Amino acid sequence: MSVLERVQADVRTAMKAGERERVAALRLIVDSLQQDAKLGEGDEVAVLQRERKKRLEAADAYSDAGRAEQASAERYEAELIEAYLPAQLSDQELAELVDAAVVEAGASEQKQMGQVMSALMPKVAGRADGKRVSAAVREKLGS
Repeated sequence: MSVLERVQADVRTAMKAGERERVAALRLIVDSLQQDAKLGEGDEVAVLQRERKKRLEAADAYSDAGRAEQASAERYEAELIEAYLPAQLSDQELAELVDAAVVEAGASEQKQMGQVMSALMPKVAGRADGKRVSAAVREKLGS
């Protein structure tokens, strides 16, 4: 079952349970996934990560503007999206992948970070945020 099919099934379940907020949030996710499928890109994990990131950024903006209710709604949607993402890597797992990628790329200094990232990102594949990965690589090459 694809992520889109799972989300659509959850929409139906939420509708039957009368959970209006959940239905609305899940419909937004379905719409994003369907748009991506129409464009032929088909990377559901990337869509979910992008949508989650949008929600978290919006929540921060609302919080900074003193609009706690809207921030809470955005965080709720981000949590819903997170449930459909693959399990995130622990710090230790990420460190092990970074170590292996550094060895694979033969990198020893900061200016070789791009080579390490290009070797590492396919292995991470949606299980860690790009900022987190680049920070781990930067830390490894900086030491």
